[in-house]
Amino acid sequence: AIAPATLMHASSLDHTDQFQGVLLGAAVGDALGLPREGLSPIRAARMYGSRPLRHRFLFGRGMISDDTEHACLTGQALLVAFDDENRFAHSLAWRLRGWFAAMPAALGWATLRAMVKLWIGFSPKNSGVYSAGNGPAMRAPVIGACFADKPEKILEFIGISTRMTHTDPRASEGALAIALATAHGMRHGPRGVLPEVLLDEIRRHVRNDEFRRALEQVSEQLRRNASPIEFAQALGFTKGVSGYMLHTVPAALFCWLSNPGNIERCVEDVILLGGDADSTGAIVGALAGATAGASAIPSQWIEGIIDWPYSIAWLKKLGGQLAARFGGNEPDGTDSGPLSLFWPAIPVRNMIFLVVALAHGFRRMLPPY
Repeated sequence: AIAPATLMHASSLDHTDQFQGVLLGAAVGDALGLPREGLSPIRAARMYGSRPLRHRFLFGRGMISDDTEHACLTGQALLVAFDDENRFAHSLAWRLRGWFAAMPAALGWATLRAMVKLWIGFSPKNSGVYSAGNGPAMRAPVIGACFADKPEKILEFIGISTRMTHTDPRASEGALAIALATAHGMRHGPRGVLPEVLLDEIRRHVRNDEFRRALEQVSEQLRRNASPIEFAQALGFTKGVSGYMLHTVPAALFCWLSNPGNIERCVEDVILLGGDADSTGAIVGALAGATAGASAIPSQWIEGIIDWPYSIAWLKKLGGQLAARFGGNEPDGTDSGPLSLFWPAIPVRNMIFLVVALAHGFRRMLPPY
């Protein structure tokens, strides 16, 4: 049972702030982790320093990648579909086709193959490929936030979203874990997160033995009050957290559950573990943002992002639309449909992003090693 004080706090949560927190948290974690993507924690620290983290992608500013873009595409599809699974599948599939047509500079191998299958005519039910990459976890927090009080809907919509790109059951279980964690944070707020209650809920949906063992490690290391470095050593992530779903999800859950109300701390913790830092940063940022709200995100992290048309103002508006549609506080006359986006600008933006990303790649050929 939830203590009365926790219930009082949960009832006073600002749902608009939380929905905006999902998207802005993902954006800041994505942008802060992006320059460090693929680097070991030691090499990343030598190149970019340690705490406090700041934007270093483009002249001291940050840009988002596919992690945040997929969260936005999912949110837009949910605004179209509400709780209709078929409409959601149709809308998300067409948005993913459009996203791919704009030539994104960064996408996983499994997602690439799935996008090709969608374009040549495969249905969203059959477009996925057998992979346990962490791509579906990018889309999971928005689904968890929108159906925070409807676990059966989370299960259905995560299945649709995951199958569209990844068919390995481990991908579905990992994405579901992140969605359930987001829903838990939305319901309880930073002072009411209950790690063991959440982990027990996730375990009920996990069949994979490797994933169950990883969740046990999360639980044990939390009880020991272990540091992120100790956790990484226990799970063998000393060279960084990979993009494998059953590496990404335990690391994200541990760093968030260690400090659920402190967005700065938990985002820094997971990014400094190295590896797929933009994806892990985005996932933990979304979890923490859903729990504590956008107002708890350091202002310099938000103001440091320079991107368009997925701008900070646009992300805030999308979060507001989702809150109006799914937060139960939609006033009469509120427009909670999908937002317009200046699509012709996206390929140009993606070319700029690609040039900057290539510059970072060449920079990595130089010391410090």
